[in-house]
Amino acid sequence: MRDYWQKKPLLVRGAIPAFGMNPELESPISNKELYELAGYDLVESRLVKSHPWRLEHGPHAMRSIPKITQKNWTMLIQGMEGWHPAAAKVLSWFRFIPDYRLDDLMISIAGPGGGVGPHLDSYDVFLIQMQGRRTWKIQSQPKKGFIEDLPLKILSEFKPTDEWTLNPGDMLYLPPQIAHDGVALDPGTQTWSVGFRALSWRELLQETLWRLADQLDDDISLGQILTDPHQPASDRPSKIPSHLIQSLKNRFNELPWHGKSLENLLEFSLGEILSEPKPQVVFSPAIDLLSENEFRTACVLQGLSVHPQSRLSISSDYLFCNGTLLTFLDKKSEAFEYWLLFAHQRGFLPFQCRRFLAYPSMFEHIYEGYCNGWFELGE
Repeated sequence: MRDYWQKKPLLVRGAIPAFGMNPELESPISNKELYELAGYDLVESRLVKSHPWRLEHGPHAMRSIPKITQKNWTMLIQGMEGWHPAAAKVLSWFRFIPDYRLDDLMISIAGPGGGVGPHLDSYDVFLIQMQGRRTWKIQSQPKKGFIEDLPLKILSEFKPTDEWTLNPGDMLYLPPQIAHDGVALDPGTQTWSVGFRALSWRELLQETLWRLADQLDDDISLGQILTDPHQPASDRPSKIPSHLIQSLKNRFNELPWHGKSLENLLEFSLGEILSEPKPQVVFSPAIDLLSENEFRTACVLQGLSVHPQSRLSISSDYLFCNGTLLTFLDKKSEAFEYWLLFAHQRGFLPFQCRRFLAYPSMFEHIYEGYCNGWFELGE
């Protein structure tokens, strides 16, 4: 983080040591599983073909996906952490970066020559080679022109300054705006990409201001009709009276948008915004929801985990989950440390569940999250 994060690329050979210890090791997600997932309506997937460049959005019928031996194609599947525990595990390795930054884990599977062309990303990315080999070429200060009339944003001018071939277990980190082009060398090449959110200040400020504006609905005094009993006759009727402008300024100054009140409003709004899940994410409760008593017993036996696509954010004294306030964090409460453990650890081990069950309010909020599909049984 000190030397490379958002500063310069980093190549890590043998980032996953298991591949070096076992040359026969394969990706924990098979090609067949990826083909099947690409056919689901709720899975975001894209099929990219070159010569000429073509882009097809999923779902994809199995017969429409090229065989792994076929050349010049790649399929990209987003949000894999929500569909396979291995992807969720790999994504969890990157929690040395604050959770609000983490976006998702995308898997690309490709035939020889497959790729998406030289391009730029506005976000940080870790590219992990999981199966087969891929050659990466990068350019640190590219020109930002794109080839016209293509379904993809492919750079019109790309002059690579570095080139590496990644074997299974190798990893390449790229900061934003580093041009890169990855080309698969083997049939069924899998590259796992850990991507990060890239919010602009405009987006963040707009979202915050909208939420602050919602606070006005609770102020009854603002429902009063504007009156001006002291308005004199005017010989310049098109001019907005200066006293109206001053009255508006006074109203702004009376709003709780300054000092400690503004700080609290901003912290609350930020917690809501940064804990919102991706629009494509759909949470589904367990098919056979357990009763509260059954849930208590199951937690002690199995443990409890936060759904891989659920977002938890702590802002000031609040804990948010998926854009909703989950609970107020009372530092004087006995449950306070357990809430922090739950959020930072993203769940409880079985023996830890025994303790949290002793706090009725904590159990109530967690059980509600379980019923919403935000939390799951099992470590």
